[in-house]
Amino acid sequence: MTTVTPPTLNEVTVAAKRLEAVAIRTPLVALHSYDCASDILLKPEILQPVTSFKIRGIYYAVASLSDQERARGISTVSAGNTAQALAWCGRHFGIPARSLMPDSAPQSKIDAVRAYGGEPVLVPVDEVFRYLREHGWEDEPYSFIHPWTSRDVMIGHGSIALEIIEDFPEVESVFIPVGGGGLMGGVGSTLKALKPSVKVFAVEPEGCPSLHVSLQAGQPMSVDCNTICDGVAVPYITDEMFPLLQAIVDESVLVSEEAVKSMVKRLAMRNKIIAEPSGALAAAAATNLPLEKRGRCVCLVTGGSIDRAKLMAILET
Repeated sequence: MTTVTPPTLNEVTVAAKRLEAVAIRTPLVALHSYDCASDILLKPEILQPVTSFKIRGIYYAVASLSDQERARGISTVSAGNTAQALAWCGRHFGIPARSLMPDSAPQSKIDAVRAYGGEPVLVPVDEVFRYLREHGWEDEPYSFIHPWTSRDVMIGHGSIALEIIEDFPEVESVFIPVGGGGLMGGVGSTLKALKPSVKVFAVEPEGCPSLHVSLQAGQPMSVDCNTICDGVAVPYITDEMFPLLQAIVDESVLVSEEAVKSMVKRLAMRNKIIAEPSGALAAAAATNLPLEKRGRCVCLVTGGSIDRAKLMAILET
């Protein structure tokens, strides 16, 4: 099995320049605290055109295709945010965009994919992961953008790390949510290249700890997934990604469902940031660790697509 080669600084720098036309350079803002502490900074990727960081990697991957490859249409597999980014790119380039999605995906994400002009193909979640494991896209005409293992996707995501180091060179740690590992592969690799002393925390929900279990075992593992954090509910780490993630991650952290909900509420009520549960993971992890362990840190708020009913239920608790 071929392992994924990490992005280089030169590749990420080139991608960042190309992304200037479509992606927002998101600011760093302090997690609101009544004691005026500013040692936990948020990077709100919810401000991107598709309300998640996914536009960075997906746009760069689609833009890197040849004209002939793009003309075939583009496809991916997604819990919702990657599909939104792909649909946005489909509209941008004037090409069909098709996403295989679990039929349990939040309705807000499904509706957004359609609104951008994309085609959500809804199947049972087991079928989604079977398609990925068996490389189902190889039998289809579309140009497939893998949400985790594509180097171009990781290269685009790496632009987040450039911005963090440029805006906050004193950063001591960065908290990154992990699903399939594409975000960690891009951001973590670039952080380590720019500032090797930065501590990289991988964050997962207790209900889907595939990377945490894999790191403990020293090999890729599968787990059962039962979590409100649908955006990172990936039950296994691929053989291709594991060596890269193992080399990047300094420590893995698990967050309870209640801590995630509490952070969704805190971000909404105090920072005025609407984050989906997966988007609140990193900040929830940081607040559960003492300052002496994490230092001055940045937490990625990765996405903001949350169903209204789910958000209201969290806010009312």
